[in-house]
Amino acid sequence: MDVVETLLPGVGIKYELRTRSGLLIGIVVKREGPVEIALYDSDDPDQARTVVHLNTDEADAVADILGAPRMAHRFADLSREVPGLSSARLSVRPGSPYAGKALGETRARTLTGCSIVAVVRDSEIVPGPGPDEPLLEGDVLVAVGSEAGLEKLSSLLSVQG
Repeated sequence: MDVVETLLPGVGIKYELRTRSGLLIGIVVKREGPVEIALYDSDDPDQARTVVHLNTDEADAVADILGAPRMAHRFADLSREVPGLSSARLSVRPGSPYAGKALGETRARTLTGCSIVAVVRDSEIVPGPGPDEPLLEGDVLVAVGSEAGLEKLSSLLSVQG
């Protein structure tokens, strides 16, 4: 699927895509965070039939809903495209020395060379978690790195303190 990206100086970025059924969708992501989603009239692609205005929290919620099931799939695709890059889902098991601690305390990138790109907690996805993100028993960490680095990260998370 082709997505046309247009820089809107002083406003943000506009993305346009046409669905398989022919519907033209425009998404404007504003610099301050709000998002507009427009569905265009098929007879006049310059006329928006419907525009949905989302504040930052609403846009984040929609992105989480749409991105959650696709995130692991996209990392798997990336792993195939970039030699030496792999992805893994690693659980924070009961007894992990990092359960109840902040992500930054793992020093994952420093010790293993891997990046933790998301935390899956029940049905919630935390994309791009910061170092202050708490890790809870049962969390699943989505990580990317080398095979050796991912093995080190798995060991790091499971070592009893």
